[in-house]
Amino acid sequence: MDKGFLKAGHTPTLIAAFLYFDVSFMVWVLLGPLGISIAHDLHLNAGQKGLLVATPVLAGAGLRVLAGALVDAFGPRRVAIGAQISVILGLWLTWFLAPHTYASMFWVALVLGIAGASFAIALPLASVWYPPRYQGTALGIAGAGNSGTALASLFAPGLAAMLGWLNVLGLATIPLVIVLIAFLFLAREPAARPTMPSLAAWGPILKSGGCWALMFFYSVTFGGFVGLAAFLTIYFNDQYHLPPAIAGACTAFVVFAGSFIRPVGGAMADRVGGTKALMLLYGLAGIIFLLIATGLPSVYLAFGAFFLGMLTLGLGNGAVFQLVPIRFPQQVGILTGLVGMAGGVGGFYLASSLGAARQMTGSYGPGFLTFALVCLVACGCVTACHRRWTENAQ
Repeated sequence: MDKGFLKAGHTPTLIAAFLYFDVSFMVWVLLGPLGISIAHDLHLNAGQKGLLVATPVLAGAGLRVLAGALVDAFGPRRVAIGAQISVILGLWLTWFLAPHTYASMFWVALVLGIAGASFAIALPLASVWYPPRYQGTALGIAGAGNSGTALASLFAPGLAAMLGWLNVLGLATIPLVIVLIAFLFLAREPAARPTMPSLAAWGPILKSGGCWALMFFYSVTFGGFVGLAAFLTIYFNDQYHLPPAIAGACTAFVVFAGSFIRPVGGAMADRVGGTKALMLLYGLAGIIFLLIATGLPSVYLAFGAFFLGMLTLGLGNGAVFQLVPIRFPQQVGILTGLVGMAGGVGGFYLASSLGAARQMTGSYGPGFLTFALVCLVACGCVTACHRRWTENAQ
């Protein structure tokens, strides 16, 4: 790693941001890996499974806007501590009350959504400590906390088979508490951070085409990533009849690939430019998901395709967030919340649409086909933005 990067910021805070993000994401998508067990106990159909696992993603998306504003008002460290305590208490209450109806599971989804709001907290905590030339790398490292989704996929299905899915929700509080203690010692509140903007300040941002472009870009890359992370365990089980633990392990492997490649995407964007990187990545993602939509006959081919697809989406996540502090240096908190919200909405759409496609047509193909076309549309949009932003910079 560049020695200048190590000297430029505050490494303990960056580590704390990564750990907080990691366990929060593990909890955020927990209903996906537990979905097979929950669906069996509650007798859910494909559409209900898709909606249930997608709901925490949507809840997290909405809460990210609030979290972004709170970060600007009180600082990311304080907000992170408050959010983490809320999730821990919520999971303890869930375990104690033992919900066993489909409707009551949406309370669980809301609690998990608080963990999903961590995106708008951890990234500003990392970003504010680093100069513009290292933004992509710093945000990529913090954002590699996406790997928490892989931890959930790897361990939750097997634990649910042994202990029951409700007990897994209770056990999830153990790593949350451990990381909270580490966070208290490692994280440092930045001395200089943006002041809380007035409501009037949101108007110009929302009127900016650049804001909506970044929101759309992230709804595709991160939406694809988290939507697949939440749903792939169910997909491998339904489509290829893999046992839950094996389906979870397959999901974990491809999610790990997409998570840990994110810093490479940020560094790639630092080197060649975020828009140039995204042009290539959206094009590749569109082609890969078109192939997946055809219904690959072998689980090995499907696994390879999803692995490559997650790599492109993970690189894209890093590239998009390299653009945020560059395009909006004074509104990083608000933009992180808005862009993160859009990513969550994209994830809700993908996970719920896959379940709906299966329910209505008996195939996941239409859901993946639509997502592939969205990737190609994003490729065209980022090309147009590159030309416009380049011309304006001259």
